[in-house]
Amino acid sequence: QLQLVESGGGEVQPGGSLRLSCTASGFTLDAYAIGWFRQAPGKERERVSCITKNSDSTNYADSVKGRFTISRDNGKNMVYLQMNSLKPEDTAVYSCAARPTSRSICGQISFIPGIGYWGQGTQVTVSS
Repeated sequence: QLQLVESGGGEVQPGGSLRLSCTASGFTLDAYAIGWFRQAPGKERERVSCITKNSDSTNYADSVKGRFTISRDNGKNMVYLQMNSLKPEDTAVYSCAARPTSRSICGQISFIPGIGYWGQGTQVTVSS
């Protein structure tokens, strides 16, 4: 079965860190740009970060810039989201998405449901 699987979520205190992982089952990620998204209850899904297939380009939402870092290891078929200095407002379900594309600039890449693959998500809760 072809799917994306996220892991690494959990509950952490404000100021803490988590590292999320995204891996593929049944295919390799090296031909895909990867995006991380989050959705909090009652809010719209927010694009958090993106990385191109060769790591040429990354981008971040203003809300996480300077705190989150996206990276990938194509040899391990993994993409990571390192989240530092977590805030209560970072609480959400975090999902990864894989978009097949040859574009090398994240700002030019859209992640659209129905194109590529989307994971089910992992819960991140930041609370004291």
